Amino acid sequence: MRRGRADPYGRTMTETNARARPEPGVERRPRADDDRVADFRRAQQRVLQRYGVAARSQQVRVPQLGIDVHVLVAGEGPPVLMAIGGGMVAGLWAPLMAQLTGHTTIAFDPPGHGLSDAHPYSTRTLRSTAVGLVDGLLDEFGVGRAPIVAQSMGGLWSTWYALDRPARVSAISYLGCPALLLGTSAPLPLRLGTIRPLHLLVDRFMAPSTRQVERLGRMAGEPLDELPELRDLFLAYERLPGSAAELLDLHRAAIRVRGARPEVALRADLLRAVRQPAQFVWGTRDPFGPPDVGRRAADLMPDAEFHLVDTGHGPWFTRPADVGALVSNFLDRPMERTTT
Repeated sequence: MRRGRADPYGRTMTETNARARPEPGVERRPRADDDRVADFRRAQQRVLQRYGVAARSQQVRVPQLGIDVHVLVAGEGPPVLMAIGGGMVAGLWAPLMAQLTGHTTIAFDPPGHGLSDAHPYSTRTLRSTAVGLVDGLLDEFGVGRAPIVAQSMGGLWSTWYALDRPARVSAISYLGCPALLLGTSAPLPLRLGTIRPLHLLVDRFMAPSTRQVERLGRMAGEPLDELPELRDLFLAYERLPGSAAELLDLHRAAIRVRGARPEVALRADLLRAVRQPAQFVWGTRDPFGPPDVGRRAADLMPDAEFHLVDTGHGPWFTRPADVGALVSNFLDRPMERTTT
């Protein structure tokens, strides 16, 4: 078994984890013998090379969920956890990872995404899934407390984690509209896609392709046709076995045609209860929520700042230097310890 080098924030990790065993009812995604997995790995490596990120790709066991999670680790310095949104993967953080010098960035594929094992998503257990996932990752890397840089669904999960484990989160930087924030939801096509027959019909006639991914980027306010490495990684992710079904389960757990499911919505009372410093970096073209929602969220939180940039739902895609400077300055702030 090939060994990985020692991580200053955790144990010596292996490229494949011999301890990992699939839980009953959980389908393990093939990693070595499927051409689509090999294509994904190559696309991920091209993205990392394009942005000059020397990242280690590894599988991390999360015992709280009983699955292996794929993680990219890069840089040196204090650790930062990077939680990306649904339908996205860790490698898409590469433009921003390149900017966060002086930090060890730990970015993960959400369960059922990229090279991470699947895990059942449901409205009832979505919060406990998010908390268990972050607990397991921080534990595995020996990180007691760290800031989180989050986007979309990752923003919702990070907020839950900050509320349930306040001593382990020093700060949160939200990039783009956090999922289900203050009455927001998702664009209509994504909400309609939660109707399973309609989703299957769309999948049948709109198979993953370069053109389809570029349309998805335009819907999110990001010009993926101008970012070919990121576009190709999106496409390689969509072509992985089981990706569409796993993303559908996540969407159905969080949203419905009418909007956010109220059980998991990010309400004003939750924002008021977040005691950690927070930062919002919001795109002017973010279709998941207008800038006024972000300003209102920042006003509700005890210690929050708001920044507007001319981007979409992934602000670091086209403005990595500007967004990287904002995030770096925020992470370098002295953070008071939160214990309650």
